[in-house]
Amino acid sequence: MITKISHGGSLYGVLAYNQIKVDELHADVLFGNRIIEPPGDNPYTIEHISRSFGDYLTANRKTEKPILHISLNPDPKDCVTEEQFIKLAEQYMQRMGFGDQPYIVYRHNDIGREHIHIVSVRVDETGRAISDSYEHERSMKVCRELEQQFNLTPATKKEWKEGLPLSPVDYDSGNLKGQLAGVIRPIAREWRFQSLGEYRAVLSLYGITVDEVKGEYGGREYHGLSYSATDKDGNKIGKPFKSSVFGKEAGIAALEKRMQTAAAWMKKHKDVTASTADKITAAMQIAGRDRALFERELMRQGIGVVFRTNEAGRIYGATFINHADKTVFNGSRLGKEFSANVFNDLFAGQDGIHPQQQSAEVERPVQQQEHTGASQWNGHDTEYHPDHKDNTAQNVANAFSLFAPVQGGASGDQPAPPQRKKKKRRRYGRQQ
Repeated sequence: MITKISHGGSLYGVLAYNQIKVDELHADVLFGNRIIEPPGDNPYTIEHISRSFGDYLTANRKTEKPILHISLNPDPKDCVTEEQFIKLAEQYMQRMGFGDQPYIVYRHNDIGREHIHIVSVRVDETGRAISDSYEHERSMKVCRELEQQFNLTPATKKEWKEGLPLSPVDYDSGNLKGQLAGVIRPIAREWRFQSLGEYRAVLSLYGITVDEVKGEYGGREYHGLSYSATDKDGNKIGKPFKSSVFGKEAGIAALEKRMQTAAAWMKKHKDVTASTADKITAAMQIAGRDRALFERELMRQGIGVVFRTNEAGRIYGATFINHADKTVFNGSRLGKEFSANVFNDLFAGQDGIHPQQQSAEVERPVQQQEHTGASQWNGHDTEYHPDHKDNTAQNVANAFSLFAPVQGGASGDQPAPPQRKKKKRRRYGRQQ
């Protein structure tokens, strides 16, 4: 298990980041410690949660970055239950010296692995700062203890050195080229895919897309790749970058070789293909016709899914991403029971999905201008328009001051947070 600890100055920004995930159905609130509970069955809101931290921040004497934002990331192979996540968060905060602080715990299911985010404050109720001396070393020690206690896969020294697993590109954070490189290089080097479409599916989870570029310049033909960042709807943002910017491993020649190597590897490791298919089948049996539940069950087992839809809302493609084994499978390659038509019929009527039409011709999406036509690279159409994506929402942490005015925000006569620990679980996603 790997942790990332961040200190900041904007409580509203950190809460907004997590709330966006909740609204997009990529997160839910697990529980709160010393957090004022919403009345009745009302869901947690940013404004309501902020009240539980108000006295601490008002009493703060001189700590410039009093906000604490922690993520706990088990290995994708670990299937951690809700109860285990709750106990993990409690034990971690207690052993790190924050057990008596107010904190709220969110469970995220983006980028193919379930993990938790904890929001708290680094000052006690008298305004004194809680020591962060040797914070990284202490966190590593606590994680090793929790790995043994909960029988989790130990993080290697290399994983700790490299830090947090790949994170989605955040366009507003700057250094776009560096962010893209930090995702593209390891995926191109380490993942196993057999088509450009499968490669693009993995990149889409991290807010990146790639296009083939063909043409003629100065009397010479060229054939290359162009990488771009995308927003939460899969639309390109910012300037595109040629593959050469990220090294040879991100170019066509290296990727074609990687695809051939992956195909040979998968022939020798058919157990990985079979295991992935079994997990998808199990999720389908549990979820029935509930698409959100299906995606969630897959995530619990370290499998991501990206559906592709046309303009009419019909699913015409499904790609499954095994994060534990770093392998990618087009649904039809796993078997007819995992084809796009099966999922289109299964989830018809959800999120604009339409049932399969009787017409023999299936509509295809309009190509983006950057595309030069349907490529037959490695015998696969490389068009790709993701419908469901697990990418990080815009980072709003710097957009708000510590107590940003919020419409309908907290008044000054709210009761103080209770001194005893309280837990309140929330159903996954947005409450109606």
